[in-house]
Amino acid sequence: MIAKLTGRLDSSTAGHAVIDVGGVGYLVEASARTLDALGPVGGEVVIHTEMLVGEDFLRLLGFAKAEERDWFRLLTSVQGVGAKVALAILSALEIGDLQRALASGDSAMIARANGVGPKLAQRITHELKDKAGALGGIAGSGPALSATTGPLGDAVAALTGLGFKPGEASAAVAAANGELGAGASLDALVRIALKKAAK
Repeated sequence: MIAKLTGRLDSSTAGHAVIDVGGVGYLVEASARTLDALGPVGGEVVIHTEMLVGEDFLRLLGFAKAEERDWFRLLTSVQGVGAKVALAILSALEIGDLQRALASGDSAMIARANGVGPKLAQRITHELKDKAGALGGIAGSGPALSATTGPLGDAVAALTGLGFKPGEASAAVAAANGELGAGASLDALVRIALKKAAK
């Protein structure tokens, strides 16, 4: 959503911002990194949101980048990782550092986040290790495929156009590219990536 930042309450792990959208103020929970990225109070902001709905609560979470929201969703897919812990991890680690930690199995780096003990860090690392390259890059070693030009970027765009999430599309195209090798045609990449994504 595009809105105006009207206030903020920071902390070292996460915090809140008040976002004005057409005269209606929304309290948005966000990581410390997102709060830093929002800029000064009174400025216009673009924020990606996620709403959590429970029996007795509604929580609106905000992210400076869609990539951070995708990582939030991935982190909260792990048993024992709620919104508070996921935001603490995203506050403590840059996305690239998080990817590298998961890809290399470095649970100690994950445990740096507030509220993440060694056992939970090991569970997160174990469950997400194979998915580390799916969001925003392959194994944390480079830019997202969707940001590339040429057949790889076009193939990712084709899959996202068909309804796949950016992370899924990027991972499927990377797998297809690995199978086909350099110089593969767009048609071949999309065909193989669709098979990979459908599994």
